[in-house]
Amino acid sequence: MTTDNQQAVLDFLMTPAAHGGATVERIDTHSAVVFLAGPRALKLKRAVRFDYLDFSTEPLRRAACEAEVRINRRTAPMLYRGMVAVTREANGSLALNGAGTPVDWLVEMVRFSQDGLLDRLAARDALDLSLMRPLAAAIAEFHMAAARRSDHGGRAGVAWVVDGNEEGFRNEGAGILDPRVAAELTASARLELQRQASLLDRRRSDGLVRQCHGDLHLRNIVLLDDTPTLFDAIEFNDRIACVDVLYDLAFLLMDLWKRRLPGHANAVLNGYLAETGDLEGLSLVPLFLSCRAAVRAKTSATAARVQPDPQRTRELEALAREYLDMASHLLARVPPRLVAVGGLSGSGQSTLARALAPSVGGPPGAVVVRSDEIRKSLCGVGLLEHLGDDAYTAEMTARVYEALIERARVALLAGWSVVVDAVWARLSDRATVEALAASTSAPFLGIWLEAPQDVLIGRAERRGPDASDADAAVVRLQHAQDHGVVRWRRLDASPGPETVLEQARVLMDAGRVG
Repeated sequence: MTTDNQQAVLDFLMTPAAHGGATVERIDTHSAVVFLAGPRALKLKRAVRFDYLDFSTEPLRRAACEAEVRINRRTAPMLYRGMVAVTREANGSLALNGAGTPVDWLVEMVRFSQDGLLDRLAARDALDLSLMRPLAAAIAEFHMAAARRSDHGGRAGVAWVVDGNEEGFRNEGAGILDPRVAAELTASARLELQRQASLLDRRRSDGLVRQCHGDLHLRNIVLLDDTPTLFDAIEFNDRIACVDVLYDLAFLLMDLWKRRLPGHANAVLNGYLAETGDLEGLSLVPLFLSCRAAVRAKTSATAARVQPDPQRTRELEALAREYLDMASHLLARVPPRLVAVGGLSGSGQSTLARALAPSVGGPPGAVVVRSDEIRKSLCGVGLLEHLGDDAYTAEMTARVYEALIERARVALLAGWSVVVDAVWARLSDRATVEALAASTSAPFLGIWLEAPQDVLIGRAERRGPDASDADAAVVRLQHAQDHGVVRWRRLDASPGPETVLEQARVLMDAGRVG
């Protein structure tokens, strides 16, 4: 609902004179208007009041601007300069930081190229998959440092989201969203919420509800100096910002999935889990993804109602309906599967595991558990640090496979599909992973990649920076070992990775795994 009349302020901020003569570009959202001019961006809070936001008065907008600067300096201190007052001067004119009485407030930011926004990169197919791992690491680091907020979240926090979505469907979504679809989604979300209530509350008690970002989608991440940088976090409502860390992450995962970037979404999920080890929380991800899509359905409908451009209004209404359908799809549970990818070093098992994962299980795909990364973690070193012979003893290798099996078990018991990536040269290790599938009632597919020794050696020697330390000597040693009878489905790994992936997908379809 719109309250104060800000038209005079909006008209003033659109004039080049307000910005030292610079040309002005305006960006509208349902809760703010951003003015881009010269080297800076000025953000005006709309005088609106919704069930989750209240900017209806000048003092409330001032407090919100102060909070926005403070909160966003956690992740983007280089972007947030401070606040600027819009003042009414003695002659009746408006000015920025003038001598008159403040009538409104702006957040001042350093202007950056809009082409660096991750949503813009995604729109032109320029969002590099290699950025997803550092992005996931940045989010994990931010979450681990964020303040714990046990006064929010848990079952009650998610119930508030579901209730708010239901109200938004009924009000802002009236005449835009199908009421039958909305009602069915709400009922299903409440059933899932009831099923997950104890886990939600336990995670809150364990400190996994924190002062998060709250609006973590691609448009609120920008590439600065080749580094993904989070900005525009929620400052206006702690019930939105103080959430389970996986619910915060779910917005980004949902956004990537919506943009048909499953490989990117899967890479972010796996990168985040590699940093945090938060596997038990995977059972909450379908509910979290669905709630995020439902929120976008509600806010897209709201934005359509305040959009002055009729064409854009129609686009936002269609988008709201797409998000509502997506929310229903994301809530549907897919039974967990277990896929093991093995083969001697250089056979490309890690490449295949990463490529397969987005299509195994439900969105955004399977967890990839990789032995090379586990070994580095157990040794307490970075992924790219080379390990000596003492890290590859039989005892250490046994520890690696034990940890790999345990992580896969936790994910499977959380209802999540898993792709386990290792050499699997020993018959006993292959038997162990098969037993894991049987004990968790997960359909299993074992894929064994093979290629001539000279091909494996060539690949090992040409490998770029990677968690694997295998070289030509390791390949020769593995090749000389007795691997026992390999009963897994064999694939010729000599062709390129795309051909191997296509063959693996045929095996998955034949075995109904995925």
